[in-house]
Amino acid sequence: MFHKILIGLDGSETSEQALDHAMALAELTGAELHALSVEERLPVYAATVGEVMEEERYEHHYFDGVQARARTRAGERRLELRVEVVAGHAAHALVEKARTGGFDLIVIGHTGHSRLHHIFLGSTADRVVESAPCSVLVVHERRKVG
Repeated sequence: MFHKILIGLDGSETSEQALDHAMALAELTGAELHALSVEERLPVYAATVGEVMEEERYEHHYFDGVQARARTRAGERRLELRVEVVAGHAAHALVEKARTGGFDLIVIGHTGHSRLHHIFLGSTADRVVESAPCSVLVVHERRKVG
């Protein structure tokens, strides 16, 4: 079924839920698990090099924490999770990683935006689904009842 699963991990609630789904699939299929976090917020037109370096340090620190928590959760389930952080656009980075890494499934969280945002810009999940060289599982936010 699945041999290599790539998870888009950005620290959001839906990406955490995507991790849960991917781990459950890995337990069923014996697939390798890989998580990719993408630093998207680096300033394009920074006033100084220091601004870029400061934002880069913040992003690295943030994603180090996100990935450490994900590795711990995978370890609790006796699963190995390989992690990587890259700079760029999330959708492009996930699609390229899937293409060059021979992945057969991408698991990504769907982050809700306004209807207007989707009409004009779409979402990372939309772009990944359109361009991915493999199957894509989009995990929607669990609704709390009560």
